[in-house]
Amino acid sequence: MSDPDAGPQLHIDSDWKAQAQAEKAKLAQRDKDRQEQAQPAAGAAKPPPPGKRFPDADFGGLMNMLVSQALMSLGAVAHPQTGQPHVDLDLARHMIDLLGVLEDKSKGNLSDDEAKQLATALYELRSSYVQIANASRSPATGGQGM
Repeated sequence: MSDPDAGPQLHIDSDWKAQAQAEKAKLAQRDKDRQEQAQPAAGAAKPPPPGKRFPDADFGGLMNMLVSQALMSLGAVAHPQTGQPHVDLDLARHMIDLLGVLEDKSKGNLSDDEAKQLATALYELRSSYVQIANASRSPATGGQGM
């Protein structure tokens, strides 16, 4: 055993620098991967550069505008002026129908990614609409709208 009068002993692990550098490299790679995933896809709407008021007009922007309006009408997003959710099923249905028209009229002219995004958005909005419409007619709400 060691001499108790010698005081604390220092144990040097010669591998610690290599382990620390390997861990640092692993964290740097993970951060880089996250940044690459966070960057918008090639077809995604890009934010406007400084000094420019609006992003470029593209299909993604049009679709996002209609989806946002439908979500707001379904009460999923707070109204920008009141800050409160508001359900307007007629307006929601109109926005969803407009997206359906957009899907029909643009068939064959969209990239695979755009067509998939539109189909997914329509499916989710239609499902939400049905759930909210059924809930607004349920006996728990007295058959009245939300």
